[in-house]
Amino acid sequence: MVSRAERGPLADWFWTIDRFFLAMFIFLMGIGFMLSFAASPAVAERIGLEPFHFVKRHAAFMIPSIGVMLGLSFLTPRQVRRTAILILIISVAMMVLVLFVGQEVKGGRRWIWIAGLSIQPSEFMKPAFVVVCAWLFAEHARQPEIPGNLFAIILFGIVAALLVAQPDLGQTILTTAVWGGMFFMAGMPWIWIMLLGIGGAGGLLSAYYVFPHVAGRIDKFMTGEGDTFQIDTAREAIIRGSWFGQGPGEGIVKRIIPDAHTDFIFSVAAEEFGIVFCMALVALFTVLVLRGLSHAYRERNDFNRFAVAGLVLQMGIQSIINIGVNLELLPAKGMTLPLISYGGSSMVAVCVTAGFILALTRHRPEKRAQDRSLFRVPHGMPAE
Repeated sequence: MVSRAERGPLADWFWTIDRFFLAMFIFLMGIGFMLSFAASPAVAERIGLEPFHFVKRHAAFMIPSIGVMLGLSFLTPRQVRRTAILILIISVAMMVLVLFVGQEVKGGRRWIWIAGLSIQPSEFMKPAFVVVCAWLFAEHARQPEIPGNLFAIILFGIVAALLVAQPDLGQTILTTAVWGGMFFMAGMPWIWIMLLGIGGAGGLLSAYYVFPHVAGRIDKFMTGEGDTFQIDTAREAIIRGSWFGQGPGEGIVKRIIPDAHTDFIFSVAAEEFGIVFCMALVALFTVLVLRGLSHAYRERNDFNRFAVAGLVLQMGIQSIINIGVNLELLPAKGMTLPLISYGGSSMVAVCVTAGFILALTRHRPEKRAQDRSLFRVPHGMPAE
């Protein structure tokens, strides 16, 4: 048992961490590991691997991911900022490199092989980008003469250009939505709101005409014509699951769903555990986002406020995109369900996000003492 009287790093961490957040992150990862038993064996067998290949790899990825999350949760806000800057520099450099030597999968260059591992640099860019932009917005709010907003706009332009070049329109939309939300919280002028809206609409229209695969997905979504096998089987799995599911291991449609262990794991969960289970899963993500926004609302420090809000928005919007595709509410887009789907880069990167959230939402004694000093009556001065 860790005592409050102790002053070591572990004791300070234990008594200042948001244990609800920590429990939620680990609980969601546990659900993801459980669902990997349901979703991945059929995928492994289809490509000639032993049935529990992806289950074992999922477990192998979970161990370092949890370690990364816990390690980052010990950081101070200043250390979070410095770590994010380092991660952003490395990930952006790798995103440039991936355009030339990256592994091409389904028409996109998003992965690079390092030491026998396939890494997607854009996944690690996302949390670092949020934290660095939060710092730039906060510096501009603290000292308007510092062009923090301008630097944030330039950084966004660089990141968006690299994502489009891969091309990865889904990550581009996610990054744009989170960045726009943070800019709005930082006091975005109305002219920028209008320009961002026009730019976003123009970007989507351009993507439709420039990228054939984007046009194909949107056309299939709007008309229901063409190759809609993924969406059709996902919908069939959800319908077959009904309210309470077919039971663990009893799913049939899941066996033919492409990418059942990654992009369409929500449909597998619906078939085996039912719509009620999926509603509970949606509720967990909702509570996670609302708690983060509540922390941000109470936070006095601009950097902490913008960073926490941006990080939870990133997790929330990514969840919405994944679930929306599974429910046929959005055009098909390969995007994982945070903390749930299989994927090494995705899982480690989401745990970087979780570690940053835990670090920035800690109840720091020095911060409370500083807040109390604002209302302390100086010696010799009469209290009102």
